[in-house]
Amino acid sequence: MIAATPALVDTNILVYRHDPGDPARRRRATEILRRGAAEGGLVLPQQALVEFVAVTTRPRGERPPLLGFAEAARAVEGYLLHFEVLWPTPEVLRTALGGRLLHGLPWYDAHLWACAEVNGIPTLLSEDFQHGRVYGTVRVLDPFRET
Repeated sequence: MIAATPALVDTNILVYRHDPGDPARRRRATEILRRGAAEGGLVLPQQALVEFVAVTTRPRGERPPLLGFAEAARAVEGYLLHFEVLWPTPEVLRTALGGRLLHGLPWYDAHLWACAEVNGIPTLLSEDFQHGRVYGTVRVLDPFRET
């Protein structure tokens, strides 16, 4: 479930929202984003928006992209309207560098975690980390764990 406290949203939630290939995850991602837009508390890192465009607009093997570029751009515009977006800062970059070494996270995951850590966001919603683990002051929750 969405945490009552603020939560940072990883790219995978944005992508699943537009992926008809996994209906259960698509429903869950849609629920998370709709609820977050209505109730507040969800925060998007700029990194997730950039990754969203890259992932959804490239071909997937022999399958076409999930979205055309114009569709992806409209989706990003909607996210910008409905959610607070956190932009990278030198402190986030420095924290990510240290977090990469301290926690052994892949680089992009370390940067995502650092965005939450630096901005005091206690929850990170992602399927790319160990569910329930606390990195620094940030607890990771996999919102798809029950699907």
